[in-house]
Formats: sequence, C-alpha cells, structure tokens
Amino acid sequence: MIGLDHRIQRWVVTHRVEALDPVFTFLSRIGSLGLVWILLALVATVLWRRPVVLAAVAAGVLSADLLALGLKIVGGRTRPYLANPEPEPLLSTPLDLSLPSGHSATSFAGAALLAAYAPRLAVPLLTLAAAIACSRVYVGVHYPLDIVAGALLGLGVAAVLLWTLRFVRRPAGGVRLRPSLAEARRRSPRAPRRG
Repeated sequence: MIGLDHRIQRWVVTHRVEALDPVFTFLSRIGSLGLVWILLALVATVLWRRPVVLAAVAAGVLSADLLALGLKIVGGRTRPYLANPEPEPLLSTPLDLSLPSGHSATSFAGAALLAAYAPRLAVPLLTLAAAIACSRVYVGVHYPLDIVAGALLGLGVAAVLLWTLRFVRRPAGGVRLRPSLAEARRRSPRAPRRG
C-alpha cells in the first residue's frame, strides 16, 4: 500500500499542469491552519446569529490541527520531497513530517461542522475540503495516504464534537441540536382557531 502511495504521489507531481499550479497553490494556502473554515464560520455566525457555529468550528479546527501535529510527531513519516527532491514542491512547509495531513484534518473537521449547521451546503463544503486536501499532493508536500488519514481524523473530530454538543445542550426533556420540523411545530405557540 505504501509503495502505491509513493508511486501515485510521484506520478502527480511529475505530471503537473503549469496552468493549474496557481489554483492548487491557492487552495493549499487558504487551507493553512484551517483559517478558511473559521472565516466561513464567522460569516455564518453573523448571518444566522448563532455564536455556537463559530465556537464549534474553531474548536474542531484547533483540535484537528493539534491531533494531526501530535500524530505527525509520533509517526515520524517524512515529506515526499525529502525522498524525491525533484521536482521541487510548489510550497514550503514549516515541518518535515507528513502523516496525517493537517490541511486535510482541519478542512474536513471545518466542513463537516459547518455542514451540520447548514446541511444544504454539505456538498460544496465537503468539495472544498477535498480540493484543499488534494492540493497538498499536487503541490508536492503530502502522499495520498496522508490526506486520507487527515480527512478521517477531521471527520472523527467533527463527529465527536457534534456528539458532545448534542449531549451537553440536551436538557432533561431531550431536545436535539437541530429539532425536526414536527418538533418545532409542537413547541411553537399555536394561533387561536377561528370560528
């Protein structure tokens, strides 16, 4: 599996399309530290007047980033450009460790958390997360397995955080984080009947 992982990464970086370099570099940069997800959460918080969105996304992104960093240190897998310096990566990295991808972890954590609050936006949010993750292989700083591991880590962080929020916010009566339409109707005051 690891040999295939190395071959795929090598094939991607040796078959880059110069016109796409700025696109993948941009995607990789906006994914740094999960800032794009925090910015989207800030916009959502202002528009929806729900501060929990920003708090949840910030907590998820930070947790995913710290866990990814810890796993990188424990695992010690080096970046692909150290094994194959040619062609050079399109971006530099502050750390020479690779598995899991922090960009993937923060992107999938942020996207999944935002999608929990806005299910209609799930597809574009997860597509952006996948594009950011894939950009890391294209720019030459991660192997495909790194981004898969990061994505799974980010989704796991989001799932745990959403479960925790549901558990913490559930009063004795057991209200869910997003009440169903039937529950919302039952809780809303009824208009007096005419005639």
